[in-house]
Amino acid sequence: MGTMSIWHWVIVLVVVLLLFGAKRIPDLASSLGAGIKNFKKSVKEDEEKQAEATATPVQSTTTTTTTAQTEQTAPNSASATKPAEQTKA
Repeated sequence: MGTMSIWHWVIVLVVVLLLFGAKRIPDLASSLGAGIKNFKKSVKEDEEKQAEATATPVQSTTTTTTTAQTEQTAPNSASATKPAEQTKA
């Protein structure tokens, strides 16, 4: 009694046909299919946006660090050259 036999499914199918009618069932199925398709599309778009958001800060951080290191190196090498020039003069 715990499992559904073929006759249980036939009875369920007949009840559904009586409630909704043969014409309305294909409309319900197509609406359900369109809803599932839209859901999958929105989940995929959200994953792509999240992947872009995760990848973008890493690239900008690397660029900023490189720029900061270059700025720190340039003033030090210029100040190191000036005292050497002053000593020679």
